[in-house]
Amino acid sequence: MSSASEHDLVVVGAGPGGYVAAIRAAQLGLNVGCVEEAGALGGTCLRIGCIPSKALLESSQRFVEAKEQLAIHGIRAGEVTLNLAALLRRKEQVVTTLTRGVESLFKKNKVTRYLGHARIAGSGNLTVENGGQSTALAAKQILIATGSKPAGLQGVEPRGDLIGTSAEALSYRETPKHLVVIGAGYIGVELGSVWRRLGAKVTVLEFLDRILAGMDEELAAEARKLLGKQGLEFRLGARVTAARVEEGQCVVEAEGAEPIRCDRVLVAVGRLPNTESLGLENVGIETDRRGFIPVDERFATSAQGVYAVGDVIGGPMLAHKAEEEGMACVEGIVTGFCHVNYDAIPGVVYTHPEIASVGKTEQELKKTGAAFVKGPFPFRGNGRARALGQADGFVKVLADATTDRILGVHIIGPHAGELINEAAAAIAFGASSEDLARVCHAHPTLGEALREGALAAGNRAIHA
Repeated sequence: MSSASEHDLVVVGAGPGGYVAAIRAAQLGLNVGCVEEAGALGGTCLRIGCIPSKALLESSQRFVEAKEQLAIHGIRAGEVTLNLAALLRRKEQVVTTLTRGVESLFKKNKVTRYLGHARIAGSGNLTVENGGQSTALAAKQILIATGSKPAGLQGVEPRGDLIGTSAEALSYRETPKHLVVIGAGYIGVELGSVWRRLGAKVTVLEFLDRILAGMDEELAAEARKLLGKQGLEFRLGARVTAARVEEGQCVVEAEGAEPIRCDRVLVAVGRLPNTESLGLENVGIETDRRGFIPVDERFATSAQGVYAVGDVIGGPMLAHKAEEEGMACVEGIVTGFCHVNYDAIPGVVYTHPEIASVGKTEQELKKTGAAFVKGPFPFRGNGRARALGQADGFVKVLADATTDRILGVHIIGPHAGELINEAAAAIAFGASSEDLARVCHAHPTLGEALREGALAAGNRAIHA
């Protein structure tokens, strides 16, 4: 082992939380090293998660539009066929371009990249193992941002892409005749939508009595209805007890139901923190019973000089949440100020239509006994949505009944993932529904639906 390379900060993990933290720390004048064991930077989100899935969602929706929806615009196309190999190549090209972009950003900001698996050896010391070679690193501060991995399910036997996770479902070499998705969360619903659009029969098995757990119930109910019309079959209250391969075919068993025979099984039942084999015990850090690392409001662990952000500390497992925490953490280390507003972190499901939320749900407000008003507005009353031919869904603004401060915004409809950012900004700056209602929005735009929701919270909606 060579003599230790010294850094002010070593970031373990180059996903959204890690690489953003490394770049921000370098901007603030720190000498930064970043350790990543994958060959490409960007983490699960960029390589086998958010980005490739969105590329597939975009391509598959274009396929559906070309086959079924151009005629209403007066456009007649010839026979539309699918070249799955080309579709997958485009996804890989998008991923490669972005991972190389992160490499360029590291070089631009003088972040030293280390390839291999990092392990904390003791206070201020790490080792990086790569192909039998070991590199010693010394760091004044260590930031753990190793992300998460797909959770398994008891009784379900992984078998490559026959019974696999989202990583396998992003790269099926042929469209399954019948895909069974276990879990109706973000990942299950998105990838189920992709393969349904590309021709598969898709059955989604969900243990709960609803889809998209954690999202506003009214929003989730509307999503189930609209996705059902697109051909996704939801079986709720389904407790899966086994999944295996028999004679080249997958068999899925659930309590009280006949076994399902299918071509592929996607297991999408949540994610677990990547906190194993990091050497946490060498500095006295103990994870909780689920494997998460406890931290304080500054993202400091129980070990002096060791911090953690992102999926490894719990909360919503979202790339942008990890980014916010990574930037806040290193800013706290350098400047002393560290803050993340968790009420202003949006969540988006990139189905068609998109589904997006920020702030409190109705259920959360009712549970706490908070007095609130609700401002609903349907996209069928929005001119831009009508022109797009995408008038399904609605906007819902929730505001404090006394102060009128916006508490939550929930959207299902065209480009909801873009619209939610305005709502997040409003919550971040403590805006009231009247504040949002008094902002002049360009016409005709989808953003007017959000304004109408704000108007509706004060019983002043114009177009509903």
